[in-house]
Amino acid sequence: MDFNTIMTYMSQYGILFLIVIVFLEYLNLPGFPAGVILPVTGILIASSEMNFWIALIASSLSALAASWAFYFVGRYGGDFLLQKYMKRFPKHRPYIEKKMLYLKEKGSIGVFISKLIPMARTIIAIPAGAVQINFLKYTVSSALGILIWNVFFIAAGYFFGQEIVHLIK
Repeated sequence: MDFNTIMTYMSQYGILFLIVIVFLEYLNLPGFPAGVILPVTGILIASSEMNFWIALIASSLSALAASWAFYFVGRYGGDFLLQKYMKRFPKHRPYIEKKMLYLKEKGSIGVFISKLIPMARTIIAIPAGAVQINFLKYTVSSALGILIWNVFFIAAGYFFGQEIVHLIK
């Protein structure tokens, strides 16, 4: 999908489109990456009636809901899934084992840091559930990491959008 298509969907469906796309991205399903959708949201906020705070809260809650889903997948089936995955992709075993050890040692701090790293931020929930990090601590550390990520990308789009609107006027 190109930028114009994304802008069209965002203009047409607004916050609902944002919620669905962010939710799907945190479930690692194919679609638009949040690194594209969130700045586009910021651009639309700068040039329309869309509200920054509503977009930030909606995108963050959507990401958190998907993260909870993966956390519970990890909590109740993570060991089984990780073993199957590592059998299928044995070269990934050292990386996965390293991350599992990191999570056991760092706990919720490891989750928070992972939420700020592309790729790791969406998949960290399964290992966090598998090592049984406390759910409340997981939620707080995830929410903070997600919030920082979303603020950065929406704000970047907003400031870029402000420049575009300023140049057009």
